[in-house]
Amino acid sequence: MGRGTLYVVATPIGNLGDITLRAVEVLRACHRVAAEDTRRTRQLLTHLGITGKPLDALHAHSPERDVARLVEALERGEDVALATDAGTPSVSDPGDVLVKRAIAAGFTVVPLPGASAVLAALVASGLASGAGFRFVAFLPRDGTARREAIALVASTPEPVVLYESPERTADTLRELADAMPEREACVARELTKMHEELVRGTLAALAGTPREEGWRGEVAIVLGAWSPEEHAEAIDDAAIDARIDGELAAGVHAKTVAEKLAAWSGRPKREVYERVTARKNARR
Repeated sequence: MGRGTLYVVATPIGNLGDITLRAVEVLRACHRVAAEDTRRTRQLLTHLGITGKPLDALHAHSPERDVARLVEALERGEDVALATDAGTPSVSDPGDVLVKRAIAAGFTVVPLPGASAVLAALVASGLASGAGFRFVAFLPRDGTARREAIALVASTPEPVVLYESPERTADTLRELADAMPEREACVARELTKMHEELVRGTLAALAGTPREEGWRGEVAIVLGAWSPEEHAEAIDDAAIDARIDGELAAGVHAKTVAEKLAAWSGRPKREVYERVTARKNARR
């Protein structure tokens, strides 16, 4: 028996009708399936009429022995299909470690394109520019890493797609609006599912519109093309000073103020920090 092949299989993000014919063929023909959640993947296989297929768990916290076991299966000549709960493996989902190991060991890796929340959100948002986009997955949850990530988004002229949990979506919209209030955006929720919803507007409008039930389900946020230079030119020293004073009066730490306003104004963080400390000292 020859060496096995690793198939990277995209699966539906909601509507099971989005599975491709080729994906069904591979899932039916492969020797085993590496699944993020074996219960979810078993449900999909049952829906497709595929029974008795060996399933191996491979999630974000799988130990090395689980990866090694799948590499050994490839060595035995078994074909392995890699699938996550929804969408395309390795795109903000587990699986990249197995792909890298398979490549390093010289196995053939075959992609099976299909459902992707990134592309679905982008094309339905009305904000795709046709000139590329940036995908940043999930922002860091807090601290300097989060503020720096938002600053990177604010300095990106191309459309940006990011994921967010429903519990943090409102806070993320407010923080993005702090940096880019007039940037066009779209919140894509529960794509391809029964309660699919796309809400469009500026970040300021999206952040400022109350929702009684909040944001529920899987969420992707799309930001439209943006001109950081034009935005920065429209912000003069007086506007920066006014925001500095407001943040300091609210008790925000000087470093945090500098990080937030650097993202908003497009000016170097060091320059803004010096301005913040000067105004903070003047208040004493």
